[in-house]
Amino acid sequence: MLVIAGHITMDETKREEGIRAASKMMAATRQEAGCVSYTISADVDAPGRFHIFEEWESPEALDAHFAAPHMAEFQKAMGGFGIREMAVQRYEISSVGPIRP
Repeated sequence: MLVIAGHITMDETKREEGIRAASKMMAATRQEAGCVSYTISADVDAPGRFHIFEEWESPEALDAHFAAPHMAEFQKAMGGFGIREMAVQRYEISSVGPIRP
């Protein structure tokens, strides 16, 4: 399993536009084969910050996601949001279990 996690900081005056774009992106992505979970959430304390958390079944599923038309549309929209920082990492997970075994 792959986990993608991090944050994007953008012009806070674009927050509502960012929420609309993220909602559209989440709806489309959650329908993709191999997508376990996909969430973009607006930070309640930092108006220009959005957190990203994704789970993918395989590298191939993630590659297909990057090639999807809705990804290109989302990236184009992000170009107008005044991105100031993007810190997103890929994690390869070998096991998953409860917080307290």
